[in-house]
Amino acid sequence: MSDVIPPRTLSGFRDYLPSVMLAREEILRRVREVYRSYGYTPIDTPACEALDILLGKGGEESDKLIYRVRSAKGEKEEMGLRFDLTVPFARFAAQYLNQFGLPFKRYAMGPVWRGERPGQGRYREFWQCDFDIIGTMSNAADIEVALVIHDLLLALDVQRFAIHINSRLLLNGWLAQQGLQDQAVPLLRALDKLPKIGRDKVAEEMIRAAQVSSAQAEQVLRLAELRGSSTELLDRVQAEFASPVPPLAQEGLRRLRELLEVVHAVGVPPERIVIDLSICRGLDYYTGTVYETFLTDLPGIGSICSGGRYDNLAGKYTRQVLPGVGASLGLDRLVAALEELHHPLLNQRHTPAEVLIVQFDAERLADYQRLARQLRAAGVAVEVYPEAKKIGQQLSYAEKRGLRCALIAGSEEFARGLWKIKDLSRRVETTVPAAAVVEAVQAVLRSPPCDGAGAKSA
Repeated sequence: MSDVIPPRTLSGFRDYLPSVMLAREEILRRVREVYRSYGYTPIDTPACEALDILLGKGGEESDKLIYRVRSAKGEKEEMGLRFDLTVPFARFAAQYLNQFGLPFKRYAMGPVWRGERPGQGRYREFWQCDFDIIGTMSNAADIEVALVIHDLLLALDVQRFAIHINSRLLLNGWLAQQGLQDQAVPLLRALDKLPKIGRDKVAEEMIRAAQVSSAQAEQVLRLAELRGSSTELLDRVQAEFASPVPPLAQEGLRRLRELLEVVHAVGVPPERIVIDLSICRGLDYYTGTVYETFLTDLPGIGSICSGGRYDNLAGKYTRQVLPGVGASLGLDRLVAALEELHHPLLNQRHTPAEVLIVQFDAERLADYQRLARQLRAAGVAVEVYPEAKKIGQQLSYAEKRGLRCALIAGSEEFARGLWKIKDLSRRVETTVPAAAVVEAVQAVLRSPPCDGAGAKSA
């Protein structure tokens, strides 16, 4: 029919089917628990901000990615969709700083929008899960950010990862000693693209955008490519500086050494904290420690949790000094990675229910619903099948959606006060008295599922 609009999603946007959405909700729940365990408190900000709030904060390239929003008729203020959650938080902190004490620790989770080319794990609309500390320059805050990132991944049952850490203080000190402090912004923007476009193209961009010589570009890249264990690397980079080491670089080295000392002292394995001199983050507002987190088994998807220290960002909106540091878990990139890795969190369930009550006899609907309410009161998610179809069809429905067990009772079972419990994973059926159904179902759900059938991955 010519008047039918073809259903489609726009490039860079995606729909979320139930199995992925259930995983996203579980990830958000675990992330929220980690943030709250460190004392971060929730806030939220609008999807739209005044355009002057957004422009010029992340740099020229991020300005090009901002979606402009057409104002309502008669309104003059220009608006844009937020491209991250950090800039709105800086505005929020400046606006409400008298209503909360400093330092202030917050988390926020929600969608952001960037008009960029889509790619693997990269969308034009995506969710960020931010946490930040604002109102302190203490390195203890920077160290805590690394610990939170570490605990986030563990809470998501991800064991093989590494948090790559560097310092803009160190990089800016190096550039200053090379006489390149005035070209720091375009040089670091180019360096941030090293894993995406490769060494040669980064060098070309440095020469073109920063107006440096090929030898100067080579000096910056040589520093970024230094390798070694984290402690060895800091010793090597310190030796690269001519004496005396610039104060900026000295402070960057001190902070990184202290971070390594503390995270290792509290039990973080050394392989999970990596000093990486190529990490600089592309947004202009970063001023100190920077973080990027990579999955060992899927490094090509990019960083799944990134951030850094920004000591001047809130200064765009207030004269009060409000230094901050934080990071953001990229929910959609993480989900894309977990899908590719077949992670158990994405277990192909299509419903949060664990139990199906089979509608064997339509005349007994009230009895089925009565048991369902008893199970829900005991904390069990349950569905009652809406029609009295063949039992095989109803059990097939339950298995396809990943439910763990089904409850069956017809006239004969009701007459005897019994229920049949079918463990869909183990293909085992038992019969229990009606008074024992709730306890028996809970026992089935507590037992590990069996591989091979039904809700094996639930």
